[in-house]
Amino acid sequence: MDIATLIGLVGAFTVVTAAILLGPAPGMFFNMPSILIVLGGSFFTVAMKFSIKQLPNAMKVAIKAFSVRLDRPEDLIDQVYELAKAAKKSGILSLENFEIQNPFLERGVMMLVDGYDPAVIRDILVKERDLTITRHQQGRKIFEAVTDVAPAMGMIGTLIGLVQMLTNMKDPKSIGPAMAVALLTTLYGAVIANMVSSPIADKLALRSDEEEKNYNLCIDAVMGIASGLNAKIIKDSLREYLPAHLKRQAEDINEAA
Repeated sequence: MDIATLIGLVGAFTVVTAAILLGPAPGMFFNMPSILIVLGGSFFTVAMKFSIKQLPNAMKVAIKAFSVRLDRPEDLIDQVYELAKAAKKSGILSLENFEIQNPFLERGVMMLVDGYDPAVIRDILVKERDLTITRHQQGRKIFEAVTDVAPAMGMIGTLIGLVQMLTNMKDPKSIGPAMAVALLTTLYGAVIANMVSSPIADKLALRSDEEEKNYNLCIDAVMGIASGLNAKIIKDSLREYLPAHLKRQAEDINEAA
C-alpha cells in the first residue's frame, strides 16, 4: 500500500468535507443534476476517446498507485550481486536454486539457465518492458483525459444552470436551484480533476518511471551475468540506477574500503 497516495487522497477529501460540514447548510452541496452532468458526462466523453477494452484496464493500472510496492533498486542490486557471484563461482546452472523475488529478473535468469542466447533474452525482456510501459501509459492517459473533461463538463453544467436561471427570472423560486446547478457542476468538475484524476495520473507516471528503471536495471544485470562479468563490476555499473544520495553513499563506502 502506498501510504502517501492514501494519505493525500483521504486528507484532501477530509479537509474539503470538513469545510462543507462546518458551513450553515451542508445539504446545499448535494445536487443530483450537477452530479449527473459531471460524472455521467465525463464518463461518456472519456469513453469516446478510448476503446471499451481500455477503460477497465485503466482501473487495474490505477490500483498500482495505491497497492503495488516496487522493489528498491538497492535491493535488486544486492540480489544481482549474489547471483553474479554464484554464476562466476559455480556456473549459470547454479542460479536455478536461487529464490528471486522480482518476476522480471527471475524470468531473465531462468532463460539464462535454460540456455537461451543472450541476444534473444535481451530482445524478449525489452519487448516485455516496452509492452508493460505502454499499457501503463494508456491507463494514465485515461485519467489525464478525465482531468481535461471533468472541468469542461462542469462549465457546461454552469452554462445550463445560467440559461435555466435567466429564462425563469420571473419565478424567484427557480433561481436558487438553477444557480445551484450552475455553481455545483463547476465545483464537482474541479474536485474530480484536481483531487482525483490528476493526482492519480501523476502518481502513475511516477510509478511507470520507477518500474521502467527497475526493468532496465534487471536487463543490464542479466546481460552482465550472461557476459561472465565479475560480480563487483556488475554491481558498480548498476549503481547508476540508484538515487543520487544512495550513489554517493556507495561511493563513500568504496573509497573507505
